[in-house]
Amino acid sequence: MTQEEIWDAEAAQRYDTPGTGMFAPEVLVPTVDRLAELAGGGAALEFAIGTGRVAVPLAERGVPVTGVELSLPMIRQLRTKADEATIPVIVGDMATAVAPGTFTLVYLVYNTISNLLTQAEQVECFRNAARHLTPGGRFVIELWVPELRKLPPGQTATVYHSEPGYIGLDTYDVLHQHVVSHHFHFDDTHQARLERSPHRYIWPAELDLMAQLAGFELESRHADWIGTEFTADARSHVSVYRIPPTQ
Repeated sequence: MTQEEIWDAEAAQRYDTPGTGMFAPEVLVPTVDRLAELAGGGAALEFAIGTGRVAVPLAERGVPVTGVELSLPMIRQLRTKADEATIPVIVGDMATAVAPGTFTLVYLVYNTISNLLTQAEQVECFRNAARHLTPGGRFVIELWVPELRKLPPGQTATVYHSEPGYIGLDTYDVLHQHVVSHHFHFDDTHQARLERSPHRYIWPAELDLMAQLAGFELESRHADWIGTEFTADARSHVSVYRIPPTQ
């Protein structure tokens, strides 16, 4: 499936879950707090802005936000919260789309860089971020750590989350560094709803090399948005890359 097929009108309608999941205050508030700090009083550009989960509260904090988004249904959902004058959006791919102006911050949250399914596209995403940034500007990526240590020989799938009414399952193709996330939603009936999304997983060290190729330096890496230490057991990371300031 293409990204346009995955993020269709039905997916856009289901995406927003105010107050719960990725929209829960304990998830969203630290994200917005940290991004507002990293913007440093300048403008921010969000790659794959979606329905504005992060962009809307960040703009409400006084940070000018522009977005790049491939899915027209997701943009339409965003427009129910903020108009074009408040949060301009460029329709296009985050690896190639160009937004007017320059920014002190470009960011990609909630694993979205993995929606680019080749290494070449992911490298181009870094280069695209770099060309939008002022000297000293930052590119922030939130990304999960592949859970390959959970795979015994011969097994290709892991359950990464399970709760009443939901099971999340990842199937891995380790040869091509691809993973498909399967989201099973169910209730007391005999029916379940399945959603799937393909990704290319990236190890932190590979991500750092992509950054270096685009002229970035790693400034910091933590396990979450509140600054928890990143260790070998961390399941995700928030990595901050910086374009060197002009000497």
